[in-house]
Amino acid sequence: MKSTVLRTLTAAIALAGGVASAKVSGEQVATFPEVQREFRGVWVATVANIDWPSTSARSSVEQQKAELIAILEKVKELNLNAIVLQVRPACDALYESKLEPWSPYLTGTMGKAPEPYYDPLAFAVDECHKRGLELHAWFNPYRALHPSYKGPISDNHISKTKPHLVKKYGNYLWLNPAEKEVQDYTYAVVMDVVKRYDVDGVHMDDYFYPYPEQDKATHQEIDFPDDETYEAYRKSGGKLARADWRRQAVNSLMERLYKGIKEEKPWVKFGLSPFGIWKPGYPPQVKGFSQYDKLYADARLWLEKGWVDYWTPQLYWRIAPPEQSFVALLTWWGEQNKMNRHIWPGLYTSKVGEKSKTAWQPDEIINQIKWTRILTKPSGQVHFSVAAFMENRLGINDELTTKGGVYSQPALVPPMPWLDSKAPAKPTIQVKSEDQGLMVSWKAADPKDVRVWVLYAKVGDKWNTEILPAHVESKSFSSKGDEPLPELIAVAAVDRCGNESPRAVYHRK
Repeated sequence: MKSTVLRTLTAAIALAGGVASAKVSGEQVATFPEVQREFRGVWVATVANIDWPSTSARSSVEQQKAELIAILEKVKELNLNAIVLQVRPACDALYESKLEPWSPYLTGTMGKAPEPYYDPLAFAVDECHKRGLELHAWFNPYRALHPSYKGPISDNHISKTKPHLVKKYGNYLWLNPAEKEVQDYTYAVVMDVVKRYDVDGVHMDDYFYPYPEQDKATHQEIDFPDDETYEAYRKSGGKLARADWRRQAVNSLMERLYKGIKEEKPWVKFGLSPFGIWKPGYPPQVKGFSQYDKLYADARLWLEKGWVDYWTPQLYWRIAPPEQSFVALLTWWGEQNKMNRHIWPGLYTSKVGEKSKTAWQPDEIINQIKWTRILTKPSGQVHFSVAAFMENRLGINDELTTKGGVYSQPALVPPMPWLDSKAPAKPTIQVKSEDQGLMVSWKAADPKDVRVWVLYAKVGDKWNTEILPAHVESKSFSSKGDEPLPELIAVAAVDRCGNESPRAVYHRK
């Protein structure tokens, strides 16, 4: 396996730049470079203040805002194009909600609003879009209380308002996924955000039923405490075995969320990042934990049914070892993709430079990115977590973005034609002469059709391509110094679903 990996890596992986032609003045034809299409996301975890805010009770609102802006600036600097922000760690909210209390990871106390007041999610959405970044709101659907919080539980937390829906399991509180009322509640929480915030996506991670707890005395696995719910189901005529009944409950919510999001805002993407192994033996050499049997997550079914727009299995293993091979698992998930959704695996980037004997070098992540480009089209990755980039562990940022590095050039989020395949109308372009330069400005036919712009400029045989946020509608070009003015400039609009408009072209005679 290892030798095959190395041979393929050596032989493959220079991204070939495509070209596209467009008529300019008269009979002239311009050949434009194709902008790379790749989803480059990063998880920003808020539970236990893992990534942001760095602290809760001791950080001021201004510190929180400054920290988040620093994260977004780093993301932009690295040519990433999306953050996946945890907005509901455990039946709490990092946004203003009438359904759930303020998260304690903001202020140190559950239910306490930031002072002076601000809405962190609204702030994050606005700051992301200012930089041309997507924001995907990350929800934990069933976790009700994380043991990292030791403070008082607010009166409007579900463990107090609807205690019959909450189960204690290990050191956690957990919603009971099989309760129809729980499914309705979680659905309402997610849809509340979809309706009120301009998020680009909704994201679920690998926590469905909880990871198994063990009895400290006997070391035996403790079953999730849903006896009463299951007995009621059986008495009502239900025939499913308990494991299948649990899986059906989770299946129902995933399908309902996907369809509900599309009914409300068809352009909002739904992504799932399940545990990377569906079952041991799939593919045959793989061993390890079974999400199907332990988390009651029939993740393969959700992908096969197309209840997602992008699929991010957490492939937190190295490339080479056969029993949990990144390449083998990514290949297997691709084979299950009957509805041709995007597969953008989760990478364990925080393993780089970790203070342990099993720490990775940056080349492990870089080679995994290269493998995604071989095995998935269009490619993409989501990194766990942003901490590795904020610390630039072992110089990984420099290796990613150096000339010829895998992230040396910006990339557009790939289109999702099953959501919308209609390109925006061609923008208009105006060019005015300035002192030793040009001022180029442009306008959209419909501003609602623009999430980002692509600006092309050609000097001699060299192209420069920029991805600009929607609010930027002009750029100056100067001939001061050694750089001559571009002889060809073009601009295109890109909408929420990744569709690029025809280019508006200026040709300097």
